[in-house]
Amino acid sequence: EEAAARDAARREAEAKAVAEATASADAAYVPSPSLLTSPSPLPLLRQVDGPTLEGYSGKESVYQAKSVPVPLRSRLDVPIHISAGGSVVEYTVKTLGYDIAFGITAEREEGVTIVTESSRVNCHLKPISGKFLVGSVPCAIVFSFDNEYSWFREKQVTYKVTVTPPSRENVIAGRRRRAKSALKAVTEDRTGADTRLSRASAQRSGLAAEIARMEKELAEKKKSFDVAEKEERWLRDRVALRKTQEEMLRKRLDDGWNDETDKAEQAPDGADEGKNES
Repeated sequence: EEAAARDAARREAEAKAVAEATASADAAYVPSPSLLTSPSPLPLLRQVDGPTLEGYSGKESVYQAKSVPVPLRSRLDVPIHISAGGSVVEYTVKTLGYDIAFGITAEREEGVTIVTESSRVNCHLKPISGKFLVGSVPCAIVFSFDNEYSWFREKQVTYKVTVTPPSRENVIAGRRRRAKSALKAVTEDRTGADTRLSRASAQRSGLAAEIARMEKELAEKKKSFDVAEKEERWLRDRVALRKTQEEMLRKRLDDGWNDETDKAEQAPDGADEGKNES
């Protein structure tokens, strides 16, 4: 009876710790940049909602494998995807005959979090185990078995990972906490966007007015350009005409007129004839 009471007290303490840690994670929830920039409102709501409660059993999931070979100078990664915030992950790892480097990371859109720093462990002498809470989801918990340091020996890994999702009550409470945090983030983002929208609208209006003024000015300059171009063509023709006239007049002044030269040659002949007849 005393052992049962201690076991019940331990489970109650663990459940309380999980509930408190989950509440803290939900209260610190911040939508990822991709959710805030998504053109659809649904991805954010799906993350806030968490798992659907229709047919929700809260049944744990077990991932295990026995004597998995990890070749020398190689590495084995075992990713486990977690979609329910407040899930508890328990693991047990052992190897056969030799040690191995073991570590755990949590990969999310915003980056990678180290859950357990990778280090060489003597899990061939005694299995190692642990338990941790996953607060921010979705994420992939990656169990890494690193044998890259070994030049001679293959390692054999046996592992068991149990993922216990949150209780129905914790899912319901978590939704409301995440919804409050998300509402705050969305409201702050909308306020900032409204301010930027006002500035952008004012800038657009100012630029539109400036463009209209410039277009009007450009149209007026185009008219002036057409007039100047027409006058330029007319003046080019006039200058060319005057140059031709100048050349022709100078030639006449320098060389004389052709008809004047013909008359000068014919005049003496007529005068001689008249004298002979008289």
